[in-house]
Amino acid sequence: MNGCRGARIAGVLTAGLVAAFVAGPVRAQSVGSDYPTAERADYVFGCMAANGQTRESLEKCSCSIDTISTLLPYSEYEEAETVLRMNKIAGQSSELFRSSGDLKDKVSNLRRAQAEAEIKCFY
Repeated sequence: MNGCRGARIAGVLTAGLVAAFVAGPVRAQSVGSDYPTAERADYVFGCMAANGQTRESLEKCSCSIDTISTLLPYSEYEEAETVLRMNKIAGQSSELFRSSGDLKDKVSNLRRAQAEAEIKCFY
């Protein structure tokens, strides 16, 4: 009987560990967790370059990208950033990015998220 009881306990523990392992990543995901780490780091580096290379700016810039990521799915953030980069290119090939209403809306949504992040994190 003890062998059977031990096997049941081991089975319950194993099932619990598997459930915790599987549930862990799901629990860890939250709104904005789809932003790649490199993209978050790139944002923070750029933000710190504009706001000073201090611990305080690191915290504010990290807060800023975290706030943006809760307001805007990564796919929309990426599209808006692409539009902004393309708008800097002179010539007819980038005219589509400057004239499309949908793309302007994406940039506007990013700007609103940035403004909210600035209010929350920098003031």
